[in-house]
Amino acid sequence: MTERRNSFVQGINLTAAIALVVGSMIGSGIFIVSADISRQVGAPGLLLAVWALTGVVTIMGALTQGELAAMYPKAGGQYVYLREGLSPLWGFLYGWTLFMVIQTGTIAAVAVAFARFLGVLLPAVSPDVFLSLGHVPAPGDVLFTLLGRPPATPSFIDIGVSWQRVVGIGTVLLLTWINVQGVRTGAWIQTVLTSVKVVALGGLILLGLTIGRQAAAASQNLGGFWGTAPFSLTLLTVIGAAMVGSLFSSDAWNNVTFAAAEVQNPKRNLPLALFTGTLVVSLLYVLANVAYLNVLPLDQIRNAPQDRVGTAAAQVIFGDAGRTIMAIAIMISTFGCNNGLILSGARVYWAMARDGLFFRSAGALDSTHHTPKVALWVQALWTSLLALSGTYSQLLDYVIFAAVLFYFLTVIALFRLRRIKPQAERPYRVVGYPWMPAVYCALTGLIMVNLLVKKPLYTWPGLIIVMIGIPVYFVWKRVGVAAAEEPASAA
Repeated sequence: MTERRNSFVQGINLTAAIALVVGSMIGSGIFIVSADISRQVGAPGLLLAVWALTGVVTIMGALTQGELAAMYPKAGGQYVYLREGLSPLWGFLYGWTLFMVIQTGTIAAVAVAFARFLGVLLPAVSPDVFLSLGHVPAPGDVLFTLLGRPPATPSFIDIGVSWQRVVGIGTVLLLTWINVQGVRTGAWIQTVLTSVKVVALGGLILLGLTIGRQAAAASQNLGGFWGTAPFSLTLLTVIGAAMVGSLFSSDAWNNVTFAAAEVQNPKRNLPLALFTGTLVVSLLYVLANVAYLNVLPLDQIRNAPQDRVGTAAAQVIFGDAGRTIMAIAIMISTFGCNNGLILSGARVYWAMARDGLFFRSAGALDSTHHTPKVALWVQALWTSLLALSGTYSQLLDYVIFAAVLFYFLTVIALFRLRRIKPQAERPYRVVGYPWMPAVYCALTGLIMVNLLVKKPLYTWPGLIIVMIGIPVYFVWKRVGVAAAEEPASAA
């Protein structure tokens, strides 16, 4: 293992790689979003169908990217695949959107979720803004107002400081500092926290299916399992729209590929980690919802206070102590989730900087710890600004379409690379090629079309965020703000 000044350290073994996949995926979503999904689909069976379909799509995506990960075991992951398979522009647009919203917005949202549940134990950690800096209209409202279709109920982004936001930012800064100290430190913390949260979620599932099971709730949910709506195209579009929450809860599985240069034996371990991690999480998510349905009637799931389905289930199982137990479990889960997101995201910006498409200083590694120190702190700074602005939740809604779009384009890159580089080394070839990637492409394409129709307030602004990156790309290239020190192939 070489540890030169400009070289990454291969400090992520297979166990840590799987932990990075699992830990980055499991945050607070599984404990919350089932409430909104159940309100949209209206039947227990359809709730499970949404999570099962999300799992299938996620695993198919992981298997597809597994081939690319083994083919290009370099820092940057999906950015590299889009750069090599389509063009540098598409790689940049992915990195641009990742930095502006997807990665940093997710980190901000998860950090504040940590603080929100800390508030259960420490009421002083309040969401109330004590230093208001005003508010601005939501981007979606602005867009549709300009198009002559103002929303019936305008929404605003509150800018200001609250103790929840301060605590959330504090966790981001702490985890950033930890990950600056070396990839082995970050990977060890990720493995420990992931193990704890998997055990906690597994315990909730086991208790919900056994001693915590409520016969009346289970019987009621089983009686109206599929609801009364007939199977139709309309029902399929409802299921597709309801997948927004479950897709975000299952996202970030590709983060391990961002740190590919630090994974031991990456040509073997990356595909294995992607498949194993997504399979484990998808099964846990479905079983968690089965447990919810065995503990709570569907009406209580969709009307859970503040959508905290996990907390409501824990209160039934554990009594008054359930609220505290679940708060601690979610705090551990969100803290571990953010560790993985912070560790991996900075590697994309490092790769962009080496290509001359990000700040020049972000393309250097710390001489002592061999970590992208500047990229980590730039990521932390922008994340903190998003948290203070209060824009993270809205922005996450706006980029769900963009996130799915880039997954779709990555499959297109796979097909193109098979055609233009047929002789390239492929230590792992995607199972069922070309049919399985084609089915994945079709499913993600249908999801995008459905979102464009069903949730235009979210999808079109997200698409605009991506498109803004086009002029930024050409400006950045022209002025040479971040000229690469070495060829991209050295990454």
